[in-house]
Amino acid sequence: MKFEATIGLEIHAELATKTKTFCSCKNEFGAKPNTNVCPVCLGLYGALPRLNKKAVELAVKAGLCFESKINKLAYFERKNYFYPDLSKGYQISQLKMPFCVGGFVELDSGKKVHLNRIQLEEDAGKLLHISKTVGTKVDYNRGGTPLIEIVTEPELCCADEAVEFVQKVREILVFAGIAHCKMEQGGLRADVNVSIRPVGAQEFGTKVEMKNINSFRAIKRAIDFEIARQTEILQSGKLVEQETRKWDDVKCKSFAMRNKENSKDYRYFEDPDIMRVRLDETDISRFKAELPMLAKERRQMYEQKFGLSHYEAERLTSSVETANFFEECEQILHSPKKLASWIIVGLFSMLVEGQTLQELISPQHLCELENLVQDGKITKNVADTLLKKVVEQKQSPTSIAQKESLLGGVSKEQIANILKEFAQENPKAVQDFWANPDKVILFVVGYVKKKTQGKADTELVKVLAKQILNKK
Repeated sequence: MKFEATIGLEIHAELATKTKTFCSCKNEFGAKPNTNVCPVCLGLYGALPRLNKKAVELAVKAGLCFESKINKLAYFERKNYFYPDLSKGYQISQLKMPFCVGGFVELDSGKKVHLNRIQLEEDAGKLLHISKTVGTKVDYNRGGTPLIEIVTEPELCCADEAVEFVQKVREILVFAGIAHCKMEQGGLRADVNVSIRPVGAQEFGTKVEMKNINSFRAIKRAIDFEIARQTEILQSGKLVEQETRKWDDVKCKSFAMRNKENSKDYRYFEDPDIMRVRLDETDISRFKAELPMLAKERRQMYEQKFGLSHYEAERLTSSVETANFFEECEQILHSPKKLASWIIVGLFSMLVEGQTLQELISPQHLCELENLVQDGKITKNVADTLLKKVVEQKQSPTSIAQKESLLGGVSKEQIANILKEFAQENPKAVQDFWANPDKVILFVVGYVKKKTQGKADTELVKVLAKQILNKK
């Protein structure tokens, strides 16, 4: 018997706020354990929460990005369960009236994966497993950090689709400024729900959940493993148990944690300490107007307005920092094709992991370097060498070129004059150039190179030849 998988995701993304969801403690990664805490996020008796308005704004903006319906009335509930890193014994979350309902993400295939809801909630603390002798300690710094939970409908059917979905969600949240989504820091995590059923069956199979998976590779491995595990169970005549499992990406295996709870097990009830939130059309319209251009829209602009290829547009939107860097350069130089080449061919190869283009070189220096080439002061080969020196020394290209006697190219005007001499001396070649430029261009370049002792930039000669010789 053949089986098919049904997959749903619950994606948790930490919001890019300065403070926590219900208190004024810092929302930051990497601080000394238990230093960003207060009576509220520690759940001490008598401490009352105060809602972070920025967290509400970012949650609603997330819904707008995914075309969700925005509830104008929303409230928070207590989700009751005991776990050592949950200091209050309950989590403040949303179930019945979240901020965002519905929405979708479109995959490259054109398939729309629909969302059930997007809710705002607080994160738990973090357990630190030190060693068998020392034991486990709890860091409550993360407790109270604002999260959005993006819950899909069970519409994904394979691991590759699930990974693509999470990648697209991450891209949207980062470009919108809603979340940093640094998966290595736990800023984006996914709970994966997997069930299988006979091909063509209408009823879903028994759902198994795997919690807190924080890399694309792990998501794919976990889903593939679970599909194989459930298939083996059903083929042996046994039944799949509904449970929560823990994925171990080192061992490439999952392990049973507990029987899966239902919503009634959490005893949800509205939090009496937090007022209901009411939004009006003015609020929603303002949030929508504040959203920046997302990666998909930027790619379209790069192709349609700047004339870049699809590949170039994809590479330049590989991160929001890269896109911002390219656009800042383009505003200075207004030469998108040249800039795309400098970034993709030149700068990307110099980046180390975690480094941005802004940390590598300033937009002003990159544009200055291209201007030196365009003005004929240096050749492209010299420019490639000079780029490395600019990155290393963090000085302007002109100052380095002057200091190291790299200036000495041939200007546009000089090349233009030489091409005019060529036209006068070689009228037959000019006629041939009109008929078939590609056949004659090497002869033209060789003439100019000889006249300039090899200093003229080849690409500049080709551009000017087409401009000048075609006028004759």
